[in-house]
Amino acid sequence: MNLEHTSCTHRATNGAPDEHESCTDRATTREPSHSHSHSTTKTPSQGSGLSASLTLRPYQSQAIQNLRAGLAGGVVREMLYSPTGSGKTEMGMALIKGAIAKRKRVAFLCNRIGLVEQTSKRFLRAGIAHGIVQGQNTTRVYERVLIVSIQTAARRGLPECDLLIIDEAHGVAGSKDYRRVMASAKCPVVGLSATPFAKGLGKHYDEFGGALFQSMVIAATIPDLIADGYLVDVDVYAPSEPDMSEVRQTRNAYGEADFSDADAGRAADKPQLVGDIVTHWMRLARGTPTVCFASSIAHSKHIVESFLAAGIAAEHIDCYAEEDERAAILKRVESGETLIVSNVGILAEGWDFPACRTMILARPTRSLTRYIQMAGRVLRPHHSKVRALILDHSGTVSRLGFPTDDFPLELDDGIPRAAGATKEREAALPKACPSCSYMKAAHKCPVCGFAPEKQAAAVAVKAGELVKMDKRPAAAKMGKQDLYSQLLYLAEYQGYQAGWVAHKYREYHGVWPRGLDRVAADGASKEVMAFLKHLKIKNAKAKEASDARA
Repeated sequence: MNLEHTSCTHRATNGAPDEHESCTDRATTREPSHSHSHSTTKTPSQGSGLSASLTLRPYQSQAIQNLRAGLAGGVVREMLYSPTGSGKTEMGMALIKGAIAKRKRVAFLCNRIGLVEQTSKRFLRAGIAHGIVQGQNTTRVYERVLIVSIQTAARRGLPECDLLIIDEAHGVAGSKDYRRVMASAKCPVVGLSATPFAKGLGKHYDEFGGALFQSMVIAATIPDLIADGYLVDVDVYAPSEPDMSEVRQTRNAYGEADFSDADAGRAADKPQLVGDIVTHWMRLARGTPTVCFASSIAHSKHIVESFLAAGIAAEHIDCYAEEDERAAILKRVESGETLIVSNVGILAEGWDFPACRTMILARPTRSLTRYIQMAGRVLRPHHSKVRALILDHSGTVSRLGFPTDDFPLELDDGIPRAAGATKEREAALPKACPSCSYMKAAHKCPVCGFAPEKQAAAVAVKAGELVKMDKRPAAAKMGKQDLYSQLLYLAEYQGYQAGWVAHKYREYHGVWPRGLDRVAADGASKEVMAFLKHLKIKNAKAKEASDARA
């Protein structure tokens, strides 16, 4: 796919764009035009979708069989997971062609205006005749297949259909519009997503009489696709990262706890960090097609300015640019005239440029959904690359792991988890090599060979004499918002009174919590649990001493 007409609204239904700064959905003034009639009385195209063959990979064929088996078994709302670059649209088209053969009607729901046109182009190449239901561009609504904008469906209602397919379905749980449209559908629903990690995708809703999505079919995992050559593996370096200790957390559009966009932008947009991005790109990735994800539009522009000052062809892209300007930027990127394209989030979904080898991750995040969407831009195979490269200047890889890891694939049911009840990762989180900054899971760095020695004491031996080393600084205290959010989670789960949170916070930081967001975390860390255990032991000993004195 290209991104010639991508809308600036990242989540079409919550009004919160992914560009940090407010962007509006220009549904009536910025949409592509179509020359077809709006008539609803014409006969559907004969044999539409059957004229062009569609060759599926083995895992795609198996996934289609599994979906059909689920529908035949009475499952009416299914999620199809398949990683970025694995051909979700092809699997969607296979479902559509099967429905057409049975003279059924299908609606394919898109979350962005630009993706409506991109999907239309894909369907035309596959020989699928279709109509469009999208603002002023609505056309050929008599066809058996309709590509529908969620914005339009939310306003006008969903057209009558026998099968509803939802693209980028990880955004459904956090959207009242999506849920309302789904509830109105009197037919089976299949959601397509490369990142089904959003909160509440498996949550019970009364209007559905059950879970939002009842089951999930896993087509393939990222490690599977790398092993079979359908995706490339990635090398990760983590040269620097911003200080996020005082950055607030909020709930994003996927229901995940994430850094506040405004705070993250201020933390990351520092001259030294921006300069470090350019320095390490010149050393590790010079000459490679690169996409950069920044923390804000201003941050992205500062990064571009620094690359231009170093003589590197770079451009910024965001939702405020006119469609033809965005198309021209991406054309220069694909031709090699522009080597680096920087953005906040507009390229995280729907942009396919397999030759892109390097990603600069300058946007700190705790969201697995957002992280995997961004990383997916460089995992597609291309004859010009053997492996992809990620330069992580955000600390994200050390927080969430490699984007090629096996992640837990379970639909979240919305039920709070007890501390420690979350599924353990099979491997430890990677750490940056102190010598070369390569992100490694092993003790010895596979790139430079450096293997840090365990420090037995804070005293070093040099040239026959003992040299006392400075005392190691005390471990940094947990950030105020981080602790507060975790305590809120525990209070909610355990049923504690609101005052419990404030008192435990004060015992840790020595001050009452003020000016913090009341956003609960997804769980409690070992550090927090150890601190609370310490308080219990301390209080128990104090009580014993008091009883003994009595």
